[in-house]
Amino acid sequence: MATETRDYLLRQLDTAWMLTQYHLDGLATEECLWRPAHVGLHVHRADDGRWRADWPEHEGYDIGPPSIAWLTWHVGFWWSMALDHSFGAATLTREDVTWPGDADGVREWLARLHGSWRAALDVLADDDLRAPERTRWPLQDRPFAEVVAWANIELMKNAAEIGYARFLYAVRAR
Repeated sequence: MATETRDYLLRQLDTAWMLTQYHLDGLATEECLWRPAHVGLHVHRADDGRWRADWPEHEGYDIGPPSIAWLTWHVGFWWSMALDHSFGAATLTREDVTWPGDADGVREWLARLHGSWRAALDVLADDDLRAPERTRWPLQDRPFAEVVAWANIELMKNAAEIGYARFLYAVRAR
């Protein structure tokens, strides 16, 4: 079923995903774990072996730049939350979402989330996108199309941040 709203939102998603894939292609675990500054959001291996992400108390510039590991965790976090709260049980919390531990795991995780998100969106009609029933995270009581548009913007922003960090990593020793 073709819908105008769904189709342009999916085209935006496809564009954002292409940029994300570009920056994930060839990404190494060493790059993920590199910290561009002595402060900044990062992931840490917990005693149980799982990788937990820092959570900022605020979004000021003084928290420092995030690592690629944190940025990729962040994509996985918000996408997992959006999927669960829009199409699932709506029980997932931030604490439930951990970083995979290496670059290959990141690529697999994000590709799986992208596939699930795109498949869920692909069957929606314009009426579904105008309705607020699925809009439970990160927005409430808004048309679901706004969540989809937010996710597209968030993906593009995070892809750009990953790319910028990769540029910094590539020239760090010069």
